Amino acid sequence: MRRKILICLTLPALIVMTSANSIGQQPVNKSNNGVDTDAPYLAVLGIAQDAGYPQAGCGRACCARAWADPKQRRLVVCMAIVDPVSHQRWLLECTPDFREQLHRLNQIAPSRHRIGLDGIFLTHAHIGHYAGLIHLGREVMGADRVPVYAMPRMKHFLETSGPWSQLVSAENIAIRELTNGRVVRLNERLSVTPLLVPHRDEYSETVGFRIQGPTKSALFLPDIDKWDRWDTKIENVISDVDVAWLDGTFFADGELPGRDISKIPHPFIAESINRFGDLTDGERNKVRFLHFNHTNPVLDPNSRAAESIREAGHHLAAEGERFGL
Repeated sequence: MRRKILICLTLPALIVMTSANSIGQQPVNKSNNGVDTDAPYLAVLGIAQDAGYPQAGCGRACCARAWADPKQRRLVVCMAIVDPVSHQRWLLECTPDFREQLHRLNQIAPSRHRIGLDGIFLTHAHIGHYAGLIHLGREVMGADRVPVYAMPRMKHFLETSGPWSQLVSAENIAIRELTNGRVVRLNERLSVTPLLVPHRDEYSETVGFRIQGPTKSALFLPDIDKWDRWDTKIENVISDVDVAWLDGTFFADGELPGRDISKIPHPFIAESINRFGDLTDGERNKVRFLHFNHTNPVLDPNSRAAESIREAGHHLAAEGERFGL
């Protein structure tokens, strides 16, 4: 089947999208509609909730098509920051799909080194966001002091809880403590700033990340409780960046029969659409939802739920899409 490539112009950002099956096949350093080929960029390596899609043990209709067709499967939410000039690469999250995601990253931005990660930024201690660290240990890659950026409670959790503490003691990873709102300078062109958000913080704090490049900025916020529980207006944060990848775990209430969804609060996509309805076209166009639970109907891009997102002027994140910074 011929590969499909879609160029999606946002206002003012440019996102280059490839189909999930063609990730890594499009050369990075080629001129593409005037995009600076030396510009750093973000690459989406996964869009699903912590358990991936399809989810273990799910035989219901929501996962049936993904079990039947491997092309429908989606990896756990993850992004890479790539600087093609310095040949540096960082991950936002270290997921259970680390093996596949590192392979995909090596396809789109080959490293000169065996592991080739200049750092990993963790949002919080829910399994889909840090469990991939185990691949850096002696049983797999035997990494040497890969920088892992974490908030204070997350740092303490990794240092004191096995098997993660072995990664620290064996110096497979070197944890660098983050501070809410304090900029982390990656190099002369790139920086990352953690933003503390409310979430179910059993073992750690939860943060999103604001990523700043030479000319553009982005927000990565895969997990948060309801928008009104944050002491910062999400609309103000959207206004401050060029693109915003936001928590889209559930589309609407009722997706988890037999479970009290109030105990796992996220902003329903339907709620976000309603809340953002008064934003300008340009502001709404910045929003790209991700972190989809296996029950979320938007995993079918032809669903009515997915269409309603497009009608509202928003977007669904796609594995393989890139955003120039």
